[in-house]
Amino acid sequence: MSLRDLRGGRVILFFYPEAMTPGCTTEACDFRDSLAPLQAAGYTVLGISRDEPEKLRRFRERDGLTYDLLSDPDHAIHDAYGVWGEKVNYGKTVMGVIRSTFVIDEEGRIDQALYNVKATGHVARVRSLVGV
Repeated sequence: MSLRDLRGGRVILFFYPEAMTPGCTTEACDFRDSLAPLQAAGYTVLGISRDEPEKLRRFRERDGLTYDLLSDPDHAIHDAYGVWGEKVNYGKTVMGVIRSTFVIDEEGRIDQALYNVKATGHVARVRSLVGV
């Protein structure tokens, strides 16, 4: 999949650390539950993580996720968006995914870049930003 294929429509692209973990499940399910109004407003929602496609398939099935989840195991796309880097996890500095969301306009330009977001309540903030 390429964002080029989605030109002419708006995209919400969210990066999350790992499928089937509590925070990522909360965020993914919040997007699932908000999908109808986002789609009605012309948005395509995409989630992306470093998980392998098989794990993403199980995640979609387990939680009834009805939008695409993308796999980026070598974190090349994460690097391009600046969401792979140092973060503090349980008081320890580690390299990893910085939970982030991007709102992309019809021309493929980033309209909103939200870095280091919290899983809980984040989708409500995104909906408010896009007026849905």
